[in-house]
Amino acid sequence: MTQPQTQIKEPSFRESVDIMFNRAVKLLDLPAGLEEKIRVCNSTYTVRFGVRLRGEIKTFTGYRSVHSEHMEPVKGGIRYATGVNQDEVEALAALMTYKCSLVEAPFGGSKGGLCIDPREYEEHELELITRRFAYELVKRDLINPAQNVPAPDMGTSGREMAWIADQYQRMNTTDINGKACVTGKPLNAGGIAGRVEATGRGVQYALREFFRYPEDVAMTSLSGGLAGKRVVVQGLGNVGYHAAKFLQEEDNCVITGIIERDGAIVNEAGLDVEAVFAWIGENGGVKGFPGAEYFENGASVLENDCDILVPAALEGVINLSNAANIKAPLIIEAANGPVTSGADDILREKGAVIIPDMYANAGGVTVSYFEWVKNLSHIRFGRMQRRQEEARNSLVIEQLEELSNAMGDTWSLGDTFKEKYLQGAGELELVRSGLDDTMRSAYQSMRKVWHERSDVPDLRMAAYYVAIDKVAESYRAKGL
Repeated sequence: MTQPQTQIKEPSFRESVDIMFNRAVKLLDLPAGLEEKIRVCNSTYTVRFGVRLRGEIKTFTGYRSVHSEHMEPVKGGIRYATGVNQDEVEALAALMTYKCSLVEAPFGGSKGGLCIDPREYEEHELELITRRFAYELVKRDLINPAQNVPAPDMGTSGREMAWIADQYQRMNTTDINGKACVTGKPLNAGGIAGRVEATGRGVQYALREFFRYPEDVAMTSLSGGLAGKRVVVQGLGNVGYHAAKFLQEEDNCVITGIIERDGAIVNEAGLDVEAVFAWIGENGGVKGFPGAEYFENGASVLENDCDILVPAALEGVINLSNAANIKAPLIIEAANGPVTSGADDILREKGAVIIPDMYANAGGVTVSYFEWVKNLSHIRFGRMQRRQEEARNSLVIEQLEELSNAMGDTWSLGDTFKEKYLQGAGELELVRSGLDDTMRSAYQSMRKVWHERSDVPDLRMAAYYVAIDKVAESYRAKGL
């Protein structure tokens, strides 16, 4: 008689984070008490509040979790989604702790969420809901520029952050640093240039840094640089759109597949990311996009043959049910937790290289750090030095041209070179420079552990190793 097959249980998102933490922490030889202190979530606040909408009172449930206060303020986004729950928020808060540690942003980890489908509400209704949620958090110091600083996440944007900042300032009228209570704000509300596209830009910089090391690229059986690489992107939201756009326009990648809520489209010759994004805005999905093959089962396109797979939407999209069929030799996790720990094992055994979420999508919190610093300093980056840089560069050009004329030469530096060289760095250029430097440095710290330790099999464990070690050092400096 044939024995029934045992059903393999898929680990939850939180379980996946704990499993990956446990793998890495074994290599650090930390005291048991310190290991437990780093692992556990410090606190989670659950709030249920009512808002009068459409002639009746609707009750909403929200969360704000603080994972680690080894550094303050703590940092982490607020997401609006129907699936938000305590386990998810606590797992995301833990990831924020490790992410901030890895990229050396001086924050602890936090996360928030509201159980809501924002598409079901008008803008003025969302404002009422957001302000009430912010009120509940602000009065408990769960939003505060010195203690807890949220940012946008799935389902939220600069609009919601501006409402939260305004609500905080209404409740704390004498706090001169009030705008720093939240990041990801629009420019005219205290935001910073480059924040909207920061996470997608960080994905691009992460891939660029990976491809700077031929020996790392060789592990994927790929070769050369990013140009011409076939890319499938899952989720064309803020992160996926900007990552795909920059990879296509600046690195000459070929976007062969795009997966969205209503299905997926494929064109091996390449999809125009801007055109697809505009189509989704007008039609609510990718179905019907001209010049591409449509697949109603969008998840099946995750298994398409490509060079780079970019899951940029929800957690757990690559799991035990499909991991064995994933063909991409290189996966970069633009979303949080898109690969479960079970799928991670399968992919690693197949030889796939995964650039982990903790590093890959850290562009958002990195530029949020810059915005927080800008709000505390009360001055736009570049304002003090930009014109001085232009004047100094102009002096160099003038001296070179005078020297050339004096020697009777007729060569010229060229107008294009002059224009680029003379331009001083403004806020956007400085933000991009800082983000690029951060992504390079973080990758190098992971790579060093990955290549030097035989017991570190992949970049994910290397990322956890580096991050946990830095958190442990912070606690030791506090006397723990």
